[in-house]
Amino acid sequence: MDKQHPQTSHGVFKPVGHVVISFPWAEDQTNAVHALGSIGLSGEAVTAYTADEMIRQADTDLQNATSLASMGQELNLVKAHRTLAEHGFHFLVVQAADDDHAQRIADTVKPFNAERAQHYGRFIIEELISHPDDEPQVAESPDRGLDAQTPSGFEDERAWRHRGR
Repeated sequence: MDKQHPQTSHGVFKPVGHVVISFPWAEDQTNAVHALGSIGLSGEAVTAYTADEMIRQADTDLQNATSLASMGQELNLVKAHRTLAEHGFHFLVVQAADDDHAQRIADTVKPFNAERAQHYGRFIIEELISHPDDEPQVAESPDRGLDAQTPSGFEDERAWRHRGR
């Protein structure tokens, strides 16, 4: 993944064939990178974003988004990533060969406090990590936004809950 020229769709970040993973602490991100190396993923297959880098990426996406970007969840995911980054979350973007590989990536990083792991397919973006305290998922839409699966319905609550360990 090239940070300077990320994959986009309708002006927003959409790294098809990758898993985007968020971590509450830089140490968690670093430990996850080492764990991914142990299953054969390193180098160009794993791209790290600091919180500040993800905020800049999200701001660029929000400025460049076309009206078509609001039809799916890509724009809502950009907003959710920005919210987590505002709370200091760091991110990995990891190349995944297929659905099974994406799940193996998520399973590998979950012990390192991975909060979210979204597998970007061509048409579907799938959340790969669930937490015991997640609320049941409700319908998402461009108008309603991304379902944060928190009592308040806001991604901020997810960030507060997992950064406050």
